[in-house]
Amino acid sequence: MTGRHSGSEYPPARRLDLTEDLFGHQVRDPYRWLEDGASAGRAQWLAAQADLFASGREELPGRDRLAAQVRELLSTGHAGTPAWRGERCFYTRRDPGAEHGALFTRLAGGPDEVLVDPVAIDPSGLTTLDAWQPDKEGRLLAYQLSESGDEESLLRVMDVTTGSLVDGPIDRCRYSNVAWLPGGKAFYYIRRLPPDAVPDGESQYHRRVYLHQVGTPADEDVLIFGEGRDKTDYYSASVSRDGRWLAIGASRGTAPRNDLWIADLSESDPASPDLRVIQEGLDAQTGVRVGRDGRLYVFTDSGAPRGRIAVTDPADPGPGTWRDLIAEDPEAVLRGYAVLDGAELARPVLLACWTRHALSEITVHDLATGERLGQVPLPGLGTAGGLSERPEGGHEAWFGYTDYTTSSVVLRFDARDSSVTTWATAPGSVQVPAVTARQVTYQSKDGTPVRMLIISSGEDPGADGGPAGPRPAILYGYGGFDVSLTPGYAPNVLAWVSAGGVYAIANLRGGSEEGEEWHRAGMLGRKQNVFDDFHAAAEALIRDGWTTPGQLAISGGSNGGLLVGAALTQRPELYAAVICSAPLLDMVRYERFGLGQTWNAEYGSASDAEQLGWLLSYSPYHHVTDGVAYPAVLFTVFTNDTRVDPVHAYKMCAALQHATSSGRLERPVLLRAEDQVGHGARAMSRTAELAGDTLAFAARYTGLTVPGD
Repeated sequence: MTGRHSGSEYPPARRLDLTEDLFGHQVRDPYRWLEDGASAGRAQWLAAQADLFASGREELPGRDRLAAQVRELLSTGHAGTPAWRGERCFYTRRDPGAEHGALFTRLAGGPDEVLVDPVAIDPSGLTTLDAWQPDKEGRLLAYQLSESGDEESLLRVMDVTTGSLVDGPIDRCRYSNVAWLPGGKAFYYIRRLPPDAVPDGESQYHRRVYLHQVGTPADEDVLIFGEGRDKTDYYSASVSRDGRWLAIGASRGTAPRNDLWIADLSESDPASPDLRVIQEGLDAQTGVRVGRDGRLYVFTDSGAPRGRIAVTDPADPGPGTWRDLIAEDPEAVLRGYAVLDGAELARPVLLACWTRHALSEITVHDLATGERLGQVPLPGLGTAGGLSERPEGGHEAWFGYTDYTTSSVVLRFDARDSSVTTWATAPGSVQVPAVTARQVTYQSKDGTPVRMLIISSGEDPGADGGPAGPRPAILYGYGGFDVSLTPGYAPNVLAWVSAGGVYAIANLRGGSEEGEEWHRAGMLGRKQNVFDDFHAAAEALIRDGWTTPGQLAISGGSNGGLLVGAALTQRPELYAAVICSAPLLDMVRYERFGLGQTWNAEYGSASDAEQLGWLLSYSPYHHVTDGVAYPAVLFTVFTNDTRVDPVHAYKMCAALQHATSSGRLERPVLLRAEDQVGHGARAMSRTAELAGDTLAFAARYTGLTVPGD
């Protein structure tokens, strides 16, 4: 890349002689000054980094063509699974060319009506629809909007028929679900305490469950739950269809366990529910719902790391009373279920959605006994999810499906004859490149078998034939927080593969592809397993002839940014280029920024001597070594990111620019900082621009020639 910076020069970044003794560890932090958002020095450094990136951005090979192809592939739009209230359904749809999806409704055979369109509300494209929930009768809609990527949702209530605002906005509702009581006059929801009621620096925490009467000031809401609990607790609330049962859940940050309570609202005041324990102190993740048959359905990984469904009496809900309805599968992970028990069915059924080694399947079971009756055919080897049913009962279920060449389709299952029909498809039509996806298994460092999906040109030989020869490749991973990487429509993947590259996605430990044990094998003191799995994936791609070290880029974001940060410091010789997005990189101080304190159940805490040792063993920022020939690195960050503070990337960028022996023109270290967006949803045009930059960067440093460039 050429520009006003020449040779090996990077923007100057002063290095502090700062070393702290932490439990006997001598921890250096030369770029701590970059944590100061008010610092003029930081502002100057960031401006210089922006100039450095901009000076060569337009010259990245194929950038415009790749961005245009991603934009074209995104124009297929998206169709969402419906939520039913009687004869009225609610669903999201993104039309071709639209920056965001909108929320629609339809009554019986009537026309589609727009309820909430973020772009109509804000033509700049900076407003996003974060969540929505119709009341039990479908007359009112609670919905949440945020701006500029900050995810600070404002909750409003709309009259569905007139479109008029009847309540709100209510602030501090980030990550709040809404649980309506029958009649639409009140709902339970989660709201943070006001900033002046909590210690400095803790305004992102301190949630509570409240009961809100529609049309009354939020400050008059009744506190239901959360007083005296840990500041990082997240809560959930749900109310059964008949309004009788309230369930409340609590989890410590992102810990893979929760506590649960239930209250019979027919016997206690909804404003003062008599909550009884379902589970408390149990090392398990559990969700409950009361069915129309009066049974409490318990979806849990207690004693079943891959998940099971049990039933019990909601009046006596403790774990000792649970009776298995759908037992754990030794190879598949249970993801969700729907109950079809309409009066027109002679035999009510339960649909269970699973992933078997990251590929979806849906099975049909007798509702009374759990006996397996059959399997729902899917369009291909992909991802199915979002199972929904009619709350009042019925014979139909709806679910979404996607794979690498299918943007989205919503399918309808009819339990009367076990038929599957298409309910909705993506509204746009595009020419999707021909690709081949195959799943392979490789051995990690400790011998653990790990699966990986490899997507390549449709011109390649079949699965038994292997690759046509080594070529530029991108390896992607995440490996954390129980997140499963399953097949899905990905325009950036299609654009890369159609240009002649290979794209691989590794199902690393730390995710949930093989259940909760797989997750726990990659968290806390076992985090190195994730990095070993990733290195082994790269080695397998090289060994099997898909690529070479000089042609291999790696990519990851958020926890996946931590992954590729660790990969580039542990095995710099294995990778030619690194795309590190919204990353965690300073694992000694990560709890001080964003939502970091909610993640110490996943990573550990630097305030604990043993756990600090885990963190320091891999913290990328602390493993940058002077004189190493590091790969080309592109950090992409979003200045309104309230989950992962961009300071992680700032400090790591400065450290690598100082340390690397790779020439700036040969393998640069660059920072792309984007404003007015955050960690989550963004406008489609911004998605395409980001993809164009990152894919072109990978192409430049892996040797991929973009056709037509």
